[in-house]
Amino acid sequence: MRRLLATTGLSTLFASLMVAGGAQAQTESQAAPPAAAPISIGEVVVTAQKRAENLQNVPQAVQAVSGAQLRASGVMEFADLTKVAPSLVIRPAENPVNASVSMRGIGTFAFSIGVEPSVAVQVDDVPVSFQPMAFADLADIERIEVLRGPQSTLYGKSASAGLINVVTPAPTSTYTGRINAMATGDGEGEVGGVVSGPINDTLGFRLSADYDNFRGNVKNLYNGDWVNGRVQSSIYGKLVWKPTSRFQATVGLNYIDGRQTIGRPFIALAPNANLRGNPAQPPSVWAPGVTAGLANTDVSNNVTSGTNYDGITESLRMSYDLDWATLMSITSHDSYFLKDRLDQDEGSVAAPDNRQFGEFTSSQWTQELRLVSPSDKPLRYTAGFFYAGVDYSRDFTRGPAFSLARWYGTAGSQQGAGFGQVDWEFVPGTTATAGVRYQHERVNYTFLDIQNGNAFFSGNANDNFATYKASLEHKFTRDIMGYASYATGHKGQTYDLSTGFNTNRALAGPVLPETSGSWEVGARTQFFEHRLTVNLTAFDAIYRNFQAQGIETLADGTVNYRLTNVGRIHTRGVELDSSGRLDNLQLGFSAAYLDAVIDSFPLAQCYPLQTAAQGCTGNPSRQSLTGRTPPQAPKWKLSANFDYHHGLGSLPFDGVVQGLYTYQSEVNYSLNQDPQTIQRAYGILNLSAGIRDPIRHYEIMAFVNNLTDQHYYSNLYNSTGNYSNALATQALPPRDFGRYAGVRASYSF
Repeated sequence: MRRLLATTGLSTLFASLMVAGGAQAQTESQAAPPAAAPISIGEVVVTAQKRAENLQNVPQAVQAVSGAQLRASGVMEFADLTKVAPSLVIRPAENPVNASVSMRGIGTFAFSIGVEPSVAVQVDDVPVSFQPMAFADLADIERIEVLRGPQSTLYGKSASAGLINVVTPAPTSTYTGRINAMATGDGEGEVGGVVSGPINDTLGFRLSADYDNFRGNVKNLYNGDWVNGRVQSSIYGKLVWKPTSRFQATVGLNYIDGRQTIGRPFIALAPNANLRGNPAQPPSVWAPGVTAGLANTDVSNNVTSGTNYDGITESLRMSYDLDWATLMSITSHDSYFLKDRLDQDEGSVAAPDNRQFGEFTSSQWTQELRLVSPSDKPLRYTAGFFYAGVDYSRDFTRGPAFSLARWYGTAGSQQGAGFGQVDWEFVPGTTATAGVRYQHERVNYTFLDIQNGNAFFSGNANDNFATYKASLEHKFTRDIMGYASYATGHKGQTYDLSTGFNTNRALAGPVLPETSGSWEVGARTQFFEHRLTVNLTAFDAIYRNFQAQGIETLADGTVNYRLTNVGRIHTRGVELDSSGRLDNLQLGFSAAYLDAVIDSFPLAQCYPLQTAAQGCTGNPSRQSLTGRTPPQAPKWKLSANFDYHHGLGSLPFDGVVQGLYTYQSEVNYSLNQDPQTIQRAYGILNLSAGIRDPIRHYEIMAFVNNLTDQHYYSNLYNSTGNYSNALATQALPPRDFGRYAGVRASYSF
């Protein structure tokens, strides 16, 4: 803790103005690339192209969500972003290692430790190496930019489907602070604070801390404990030194420490679902008191499942103004440790008592050098070099009764890339953009199968590839712009390092890289002095050699997972982002229509209990998924929000009413089209009301989330293999599985 306090940081002046739909217009912080033209009310500045620009001038699909909108919508953690970003689906899991993020129906669905995400995450220009590190609180956020479609040219190979860019506030020019707290009627409490300001004329700081404790919303009947909850602490800091008008250095530190418990209630369970086929152990014996059903929130586990984790990220960002360009250096290091455990038989009997547990570690070093030209010239450019070294390790044990596994694996990669982008306004109002990235990557692995005679495997592979993007935009008027673009993406090759790795997998070499190409056309429009914003985007993308996890059920009921290349996925659709403001009322509406289909996958694995009549044929058993919908690809998704405030006569505060409604159509969480893992369409309504100081010194709000008590699941599992191959379906209830109410308050000074 002394080391953390010694290095916890501090940063520069920012100014922000909340606009329609909660999006935030802000001046550029001192740590950002060269400033764009001065902004006006209704403008939102983003750094989607590694330079500060008005969102309405960026020729690609970007949604910006402000910190104020996140708070008003009840979005407190990373997984909740799916509520405000319709093109985004975030699926938590019993283990954060297995969680996945999808953009436009494309994500990572794999348990192998070396598989990189399809959707990258970065915080203040620092890439997050291991996605579970992003599944944290969103306590002190300036804005989040959701970049849709391939972003590999500027952001690398782990952004083949998109990027989530998290921007935290810079220090203030005067001493400021904020204290916030929240409590709910179902056992959650949160408290946090921010302090910011100058240390002297050249040094500034910002420090925030947050603590959140939720008991959980699932009851373990075995011991009476609440599970499916979390306890998490985090510290974020910046220290900014600006000794001259040309040079600036920013030291950043993020630290997180937490634990979560897991409860996966049975929502469907056959009376003859005997544990491991033993007729003496029907559900009434191995899960006494549990009544399966769609509203069930009870489990009976003699092992408390969950994870303990901690992670730290350190960064150093330096910039120097050369007049004709700004030279930037961004150095970062992060490490993450996770210890997990799972009651693998999901019961409370003494035998068989199967468990799985292990440890996961990750470590990453990155270095980026970037040269960015001024933003107010007809010819603008960004050029740079990027290096990253990443190492993962996984120690895994399962047993002792069935599905035995005991192994230790490592995966690493070293990558070096050069990238550049040029924007040329060759005639007034018309700009052509071209970008390219060339990258070399080396991946390596080791796998020690302790369970099977300490069999040892190791290997490495190299890959060289290029990605590019091109666009043409035209401003028809000052407030109406149209564009067309094409971008390619690349997700690196990897080895399938998971239970079941053997000689055949080693000889097969790495799973092939995943590549993509995406067309996009869009319009960016504003009306009524920027009080109404309507942005429309249409896209058409093809992903080749899509990497995904398949499932196979062996003759003894054991479930095995295997990474493979799906032949091709075709995804296309339309996205709408709009916001409006009328006096004291702010409105936002976003929607996404997605048509995603697997073009070719003739030899896919069957789902448990699938029959020949249902398409499972051959030896070994297989099915064709050609023409089917990929997982986590809902046809429709939308989000609508409002914020209304009005003076209350002679009282010294305003009355405030806020709301958020989200809708998602049917989605399957499994690639193999398992009918037991389908989440039906649902809609969630959150409402809040309270009082606010007109200059926002304080705010007190009462809220009700999931007002209509709509039950839905953030993940579903077919567990028939453990229970006589009889119906057995489990679910992971989200935080707002049921209606709950609470109060949140903040005070700023």
